Amino acid sequence: MVYLLHFDRPFGHARHYLGTRVDADAVARLNQGVYTIQTPALLVAASMAGVSFTVARVWHDGDEQRARSLRACGGRSRFCPICRVSAAERES
Repeated sequence: MVYLLHFDRPFGHARHYLGTRVDADAVARLNQGVYTIQTPALLVAASMAGVSFTVARVWHDGDEQRARSLRACGGRSRFCPICRVSAAERES
C-alpha cells in the first residue's frame, strides 16, 4: 500500500511524506512513536522535533511503482485531502 502523511506543521521543507508499507497497522503506529528499522529517517526526526502527522490518504492497491509515479507528479499537497479542505476554507 502507498500512504500519504500530512505533517501538522512544516518540518524543514517537508509538509508531507509519501511512503509504502505492506502493514497498515504499522502506518497507524508511526504517530504513536512505534518505529522499526524500516521507519524512514524523516519521520523519526520529525517526531523527535515534536511534529505530529495524520494519515491523510491510503492507496491500498499501490506498490513502490505507484509511489514513484505519484512522487514524479510533484506537489504532494495535490493528493492531500487535508490541504484541499484548508484551501477551500481560506477561499471562503
